[in-house]
Amino acid sequence: MATTIDARGLSCPQPVLMFMDAVKSSPDKEIIVLVDTDASMENVTRAAESKNCKVTVTQEADEYRLTIVRS
Repeated sequence: MATTIDARGLSCPQPVLMFMDAVKSSPDKEIIVLVDTDASMENVTRAAESKNCKVTVTQEADEYRLTIVRS
């Protein structure tokens, strides 16, 4: 099962903070983050990689789906 974070419409650093909260509180190995700006996609990706997570980014129209898998 995966935790999904819908951070569309939110500006940084809010998507990063939501991701970091999920890392602390969710037992799920996979976290999906939905964002709609390049900056949010890049910042969440950097935050996830700093936690040794694998990040896969899929662009869907004007939105990004970040599939983050914890190691």
